[in-house]
Amino acid sequence: MNRTITVTGTASAKAAPDLVTLTLGVETRRDTAAKAYSDAGAAVAAVTASLREGGIRDADLRTSGLNLRAELVWVEGQGQKVTAYAATTELLVGVRSRADAPSVIAAAVAAGGDNLRINGIVQGFADPSGLSRQAQEAAWADARERAGHYASLAGVRLGQVVSISQQPVGLAPIPAGGLVRAFAAEALPVEAGESSVTASVTVEWELLAP
Repeated sequence: MNRTITVTGTASAKAAPDLVTLTLGVETRRDTAAKAYSDAGAAVAAVTASLREGGIRDADLRTSGLNLRAELVWVEGQGQKVTAYAATTELLVGVRSRADAPSVIAAAVAAGGDNLRINGIVQGFADPSGLSRQAQEAAWADARERAGHYASLAGVRLGQVVSISQQPVGLAPIPAGGLVRAFAAEALPVEAGESSVTASVTVEWELLAP
């Protein structure tokens, strides 16, 4: 029976992000469902128009989620009463020039007014493949170093590779914060920091006599 050793190597590669992904919400509350829905549509149209004017491409603009609900309160002796109707939706916006992000956000806030919510901002990579390769190569080197070290401790040496199993590559963007509600249209800075791609590989080697 052949003796083997199985080791998992993990590594990350970091770089300044080149893609900013915004999650913008639109929320309206009105006396009727039709009015809430209509006003939400008008607000979304105004926001998307401002985004396109700011250079956002259609491919980088996507609607995510739509909700229309009655807001209820309990009134003693009367049961549940409708206080308002709320319509909500979200827009996912990809900004491919990080320098443009502050002005894009400010324009969206100005267009959406009190109906706009900034639900999140995440920085990452438009094409992480190059960084992924760096992380994979570093993960392989990590696995090889670990296996060699254990083999040395055991008084044996590594032989041929028996199997390789790559774990899912993880993109780990650094969130840049988020506001529950936007109240002003002044441009706020968006700092880049660094984002990372993590790779993990599990490798099995033969163990040979020294």
